[in-house]
Amino acid sequence: MSKGLGTTVGRSSRRRILRLAGGGITMAALGAGLTGCEDELATGGEGSTPPPRSASPEDGKASEDGKAPEPLWTKSTSAQTYGDNDELVAVDGVVIASGDPLTAFDGATGEERWSLPDGAVPGAPLLLGDGTLYLESGKYDGSVAGYVPGSGKEAWRSRLGKEYRQPRPVAVDAEQVYVIAEILEADGSSHTNVIAALNSGTGKVAWKEQRDLGTQQNGVHAAVRGRYLVYTDFKNNLTVRDTATGKQVWTQKTTKTSYGPFVVHQDLVIVPQGQRLQAFALSDGSEKWSVRAEEFTTFREPTLLEGVLYIADSGRTLWAVEPGTGKKIWQSTALKDAGGQVPRQFVKVGGTLYGATDLDKQGGVHAFDAKAGGLRWTFNDKSGDYHAWLVATDGKRVFALHGKKLHALPA
Repeated sequence: MSKGLGTTVGRSSRRRILRLAGGGITMAALGAGLTGCEDELATGGEGSTPPPRSASPEDGKASEDGKAPEPLWTKSTSAQTYGDNDELVAVDGVVIASGDPLTAFDGATGEERWSLPDGAVPGAPLLLGDGTLYLESGKYDGSVAGYVPGSGKEAWRSRLGKEYRQPRPVAVDAEQVYVIAEILEADGSSHTNVIAALNSGTGKVAWKEQRDLGTQQNGVHAAVRGRYLVYTDFKNNLTVRDTATGKQVWTQKTTKTSYGPFVVHQDLVIVPQGQRLQAFALSDGSEKWSVRAEEFTTFREPTLLEGVLYIADSGRTLWAVEPGTGKKIWQSTALKDAGGQVPRQFVKVGGTLYGATDLDKQGGVHAFDAKAGGLRWTFNDKSGDYHAWLVATDGKRVFALHGKKLHALPA
């Protein structure tokens, strides 16, 4: 199965502005943020490491006073992220955040393992497939490149063609890298775009299909499941294509625009649509189940972990759902009771579920009991940075990125 669950390309300012507006950020602060100005942590400057931590609780459990564990290490990074889940990855002993230069840190020590100037477009997805990290080239030369995550060495490179501008990877499986690119007109403008598959062995174009007029190459989330390539966009489209030929299997309008990732499970695609969480058959788009949140609440981004779908709603209720049936496993109001911020991305280690939030002071990284949703602790670096939190895990540590600060927490 591909990494591409909920992968995003073309981070649009629209989504970013929506998040900032939701947090009550002024346009003056937004302007400062877009220039890359960041607040520094009280722990110090670049590469700073916090004081030695006390003994950490096991398996993500809170200490006796309910406080979050101290970071194992904290580093300043070149990260330039827009809050999407695929901008931070942990693989092959390193943790990498989207930015320029693209830098990999040793997961255990925080030491820099490699750095790649112009390696990727800041904010672009970091796609993992068959031991390779696939990137949209930061040189803006129309190429897509693949690297060995542990070393940063280039292993693969491909170009879609001179008649296309800046192909952007959206998903990857064991055989192909799927990209979307603008189709160039004679005057250098572009009004249409193409979706294509590049062979991950040879780099040759396997197929390419022009998308409908009016579709955008920005704001696309994509995933691959067997013969199906699934994607959503800002135009309220949910589309499935055949991975072998590129031909459209079906497409339909969604009831709400999807600004975040969705989930693919077996023969279903599961998409949050405002107050409803809906599951559609990959084969024909028919609805298979639907879950409704309370009135005036909306679902956030879902995450599928170890066969369970985790999702929060705007009413600060956390849900665990059976992805095949939509049956509720449990609901937790622990966040509402604690006045915490709603998580929008999850990772799981052992019996602990970790959720990353947007930019609220009561947010950060929440640690929940995965069996019932109880809140164990919340980690926040108190930096005041306007960026959303991102999390990733290597199974031993949980990596939390906030602006340009990367923290390693004991899992």
